[in-house]
Amino acid sequence: MSVPAATPLAPRRDVALLPGYHSPQVEVAVRLNANEAPEPPPGEFFEELRRELGGVALNRYPDREALALREAVGRLHSLPPERVYCANGSNEVLQSICLAYGGPGRAAAVFEPSYALHPHIARVTGTEVVEAERDAEMLIGERELGRLLEHAARRGPSSPEIVFLCSPNNPTGRAEPRTTVERVLESAPGLVVVDEAYGQFSSWSACELLAGHPNLVVVRTFSKTWSLAGLRLGYALADPAVIEALGRVTLPYHLDSLKQLAGRIALRYEGAMHERVARLVEERARLVEGLLRLGLEPYPSDANFVLFKVGARDAQAVWRGLLERSVLVRDVSGWPRLAGCLRVTVGTPAEDDAFLAALAEALG
Repeated sequence: MSVPAATPLAPRRDVALLPGYHSPQVEVAVRLNANEAPEPPPGEFFEELRRELGGVALNRYPDREALALREAVGRLHSLPPERVYCANGSNEVLQSICLAYGGPGRAAAVFEPSYALHPHIARVTGTEVVEAERDAEMLIGERELGRLLEHAARRGPSSPEIVFLCSPNNPTGRAEPRTTVERVLESAPGLVVVDEAYGQFSSWSACELLAGHPNLVVVRTFSKTWSLAGLRLGYALADPAVIEALGRVTLPYHLDSLKQLAGRIALRYEGAMHERVARLVEERARLVEGLLRLGLEPYPSDANFVLFKVGARDAQAVWRGLLERSVLVRDVSGWPRLAGCLRVTVGTPAEDDAFLAALAEALG
């Protein structure tokens, strides 16, 4: 007697409709598509890590509260550990925020174009997404903010429960002015999440506003300026009540012992981190000059990447032309209001020279 094949269980209908998050990973000589740091951490970091690895009890579960790591992050920002939450990359921080404060019947607001994972993670957690547009300078204008809050308030006086800001913004590169963030904090009925993945490149940080705003959450990562994208470590700074809520939706022992150790050691090299940032800012200016010489239109950037328009050319064709020359950048031409745009990460001088040479050829 034959047994009929089981029908695979379908995922949630809303999940089945999601496009997923995709960033190409292909073998190329020059990889400038993911805003990674072009330099590794200093050699002393690896020496310390090797020395201390032998003391890690891998037969035991890690510290569930990651207290030593949270204390180290707290010292960096002059905050107690009760105001620090650590997770597997800043994306898990964002997911925990949506799990704790979003979900069915709640909404998250975003200003497009911005980091694609803000609305994506919100939708994965069943959170409604309310969208507003940035102004002509790719900043959050008073009109756009008012329109978003007015639209969201129709859902209820406490909506949106989450407002996502990205500063400096990805993929456009601009940091929001302090006055704008303060205006959002005063106007928003729920949490205001300022994603500062590129915060060390900015002239100011929303961390400066934490003391007077219990509805503010600042999210940071080790992936960019700390040169540890392969580690997958991020954190949030917020009011203790928010940190406690994030802990309630976190899986037990979610941060392994090796990650906690590496994160603590990395923080001992803050000076080296700031030196890398300074070099990248200088190199960013040179990269922008190279784009201008090619007759292209780079956007102002406060981050470690540059968004640029390719003019009347087909952006996808230019992207393919770069890939054919073993240079990978990010094609964002399909994102809201970014038709004809590509985004390039600031690399080493040699990588940027190779990119500019390949781009000149691809442009014909």
